Amino acid sequence: MMLERLRGLIVSIQPETASVLNTPETVALLACCAVAGGAAGVRIEGSARIAAVRRAVDVPIVGLIKRIYPGFEPYITPTEDEIAAILAAGAEIVAFDATARARPHGHDAAALVTAIHAGGGLAMADCATGTELRAAAAAGADIVATTLCGYTPETQGHPLPALDLLCEAVATGAFAILEGGVGEPIQVGAAFEAGAAAVVVGTALTNFDARVRAFAAPAARQKSVPGNSSPRTV
Repeated sequence: MMLERLRGLIVSIQPETASVLNTPETVALLACCAVAGGAAGVRIEGSARIAAVRRAVDVPIVGLIKRIYPGFEPYITPTEDEIAAILAAGAEIVAFDATARARPHGHDAAALVTAIHAGGGLAMADCATGTELRAAAAAGADIVATTLCGYTPETQGHPLPALDLLCEAVATGAFAILEGGVGEPIQVGAAFEAGAAAVVVGTALTNFDARVRAFAAPAARQKSVPGNSSPRTV
């Protein structure tokens, strides 16, 4: 069963748009590294990258397409067009914005779940609140996740990772995933102790550009301090 295969660590591999790593071939290599290291699945954005990863690994792929539609806030797989492209590229699971915000074409989260199932995929609802988790599960979403907690106006400032919201996800009875703000192995362990079926880790593992900037910032500040431009003598 696909969901049973997905239990464990899911590595999200989504390089920044301008990163030299943001090519289908490189993303596929990173997916191979993730699987070799023990990942049960990968989360991949964009049809070309999904297709490249599908050729490289045989673990479940959570696919999504980020597309901005003017006048609408949801941009994670907001319409059936993105759903069709994701499934055609080879992902078995489609992640989508399951918040209550308005979407293009007037479809709600339940309609997207129906479209995903009609295409033969499993539906992963990226949620921000407990209400959204429960609504997605009631609509038939196979997976409910805490992905968008902290990223919507009403949840800004919520401590991450959202273990409290994870408990609400587990209570729905759906396959519950903790995603967002997971930066340490101990947090992965805490998630599974709280009942998570899987945990998604992204930036902490695969956003090389962000990690380099984080380490480079204090180095740059040190270089700017007067007297630090030349070696000390003794």
